[in-house]
Amino acid sequence: MIVDQLSLTVEQGDVFGFLGQNGAGKSTTIRMALGLVRPTSGRVSVLGHDMSRHPLRALKRVGAIIEAPAFYENFSGRQNLRMLAAMSGGAERQRIEMVLEIVGLRERARDPVRVYSHGMRQRLGIAQALLPNPEFIILDEPFSGLDIIVIKKAAGLIQKVANLREENTMILTGHDISSVAAIADHIGDDPPQKRKQHMRRLDQQDHLLGGGVGHIGETEHPGIGDFQQE
Repeated sequence: MIVDQLSLTVEQGDVFGFLGQNGAGKSTTIRMALGLVRPTSGRVSVLGHDMSRHPLRALKRVGAIIEAPAFYENFSGRQNLRMLAAMSGGAERQRIEMVLEIVGLRERARDPVRVYSHGMRQRLGIAQALLPNPEFIILDEPFSGLDIIVIKKAAGLIQKVANLREENTMILTGHDISSVAAIADHIGDDPPQKRKQHMRRLDQQDHLLGGGVGHIGETEHPGIGDFQQE
């Protein structure tokens, strides 16, 4: 069993840090949230819609990247976004140029993706997630494989994305608490004020959140993303 006894709610406007070691079930949970994997029990609600019954009603308002984003290597970054937009209902040229500007790739948008660094590919993945101008953004392991300098730049970009609209909601997954805690309003079921306590502990020792995905926490009221598994 990959995910068991999971209950979590993400409120509108939150940046929620979803932590766990590799193999803990983070990506599987995200796939359930996006309707790509059907849970054997429990329910998933996104933006008020039951994902087992009305997934498309929610997905048109969601932007996501899952693990390493895949692109057509011989096409440019701009061409990739145009094709990906066409596959998911289309996007105006102005919107494509806007997301390229947001992620800092407009100057390299004509270059084929095969010459992009890993960090640039991650930025292009974030641009893809932003194409539908989503209310709910899911970034699965956006820091994976990046060195510390690039992680700092990526963290700044993700913070910028989170602040594009006050009502934007984001789930950010990772296994390194130091990267996620710098951005997230909540980590697991911790309130925002505990973030500084996390960071103080990290200054004293390297830390990875161990264990599998268990009971993550649940608030009293339904939120943007609501996961309950029995």
